[in-house]
Amino acid sequence: MIQTPDPSRRAIVVGGGPAGLMAAEVLAAGGASVDVYDAMPSVGRKFLLAGKGGMNITHSEPLDAFAGRYGSRRADVAPWLDGFAPDAVRAWIHDLGVDTFVGTSGRVFPTDMKAAPLLRAWLHRLREGGVRFHMRHRWLGWDGSPAAGALRFATPEGERVERADAVVLALGGASWARLGSDGAWVPLLRQAGVDVAPLVPANCGFDADWSAHFAERHAGAPLTTVALALDDVDGVPLARKGQFVVTATGIEGSLVYALSAPIRERIARDGQATVFVDLLPDHDAARVLDEVARPRGTRSMSSHLQSRLGIKGVKSGLLHECLSKEAYADPARLARAIKALPLVVKRPRPIDEAISSAGGVRFADLDAGGMLRAVPGTFAAGEMVDWEAPTGGYLLTACFGSGRAAGRGALAWLERTRP
Repeated sequence: MIQTPDPSRRAIVVGGGPAGLMAAEVLAAGGASVDVYDAMPSVGRKFLLAGKGGMNITHSEPLDAFAGRYGSRRADVAPWLDGFAPDAVRAWIHDLGVDTFVGTSGRVFPTDMKAAPLLRAWLHRLREGGVRFHMRHRWLGWDGSPAAGALRFATPEGERVERADAVVLALGGASWARLGSDGAWVPLLRQAGVDVAPLVPANCGFDADWSAHFAERHAGAPLTTVALALDDVDGVPLARKGQFVVTATGIEGSLVYALSAPIRERIARDGQATVFVDLLPDHDAARVLDEVARPRGTRSMSSHLQSRLGIKGVKSGLLHECLSKEAYADPARLARAIKALPLVVKRPRPIDEAISSAGGVRFADLDAGGMLRAVPGTFAAGEMVDWEAPTGGYLLTACFGSGRAAGRGALAWLERTRP
């Protein structure tokens, strides 16, 4: 139940994405007077664009498996999930009057698959609870000491300063700059003594430096029912099954995104990464070798592979692209490559093309309530904190959870510092 705002307890939320809006909801429900500032003309722009092809809210898999999607940040993200687990996310959405369903992949969607009705219902609730929104207000940092809580904003009418008793920063990462997530906050926090890990692309594609012939012939072609494998920087073998797409420069798509963190880390350490593509994950190696080695008469090897194993199009093109002529002509080596084709990727795509970013405010610089240790009274939430997750509802769920945690931390701070 949202309480009547207490003007003596003013909270400012900077950033109108999912984390910021959730922090505003928690603060308003706790009786704080809440103002949300955002640089864009309207809030939730990245949220709306991310839901354009179908709003994936969360995932229905068991919580232990769900938590494992956050990799090395699992323990850090766990309190967010404990406070707002996937089932609680669904219940919250239903309370907004939006029904959900579980897709065949286990992903959870609004029944109409759209983000806009959910955002409209949420904003209506927030405004009814007294939350005020200020658009086209770009945060410029602090006016004087950050601990004083005076925030500078660039507005269409010129610069202004706003003061608050508690501040939640939910400024996003550095992907999709045109929607407001441009990472411009990084130097501001570093100047205030906050340790910020460099922002890097996550859920991104990678360049493979294709030959011109392969790129012209196969760019845009999907690779369905394949698997990718590689060892991470600690030597732990990783493998996923799914699909991805060949681009003009390399590879992208859900299967690549699922392994983008270890691929990116291998490139950072070694200068490049080799991923192994299983073109026929539903066939065992013995069957593949048996089919490849069968007499083919006058047929070309390409025709033979298409006839015996259904390998054609972009899969056939990949074999030619990644194997030498000698390896392609050797049935044993070719069969091994069909099950583990070495594909060298050189660079992640630019961060502004990525779905999300990694890096940000390090957890060591936050207390248990999400407050910046270097700036008492100021909290950080969402993608600007140093964690990452694959697509599939994991990003959004953690943003919701971190926003709630920061909102609760800010409420506790307001209580502790009440005159």
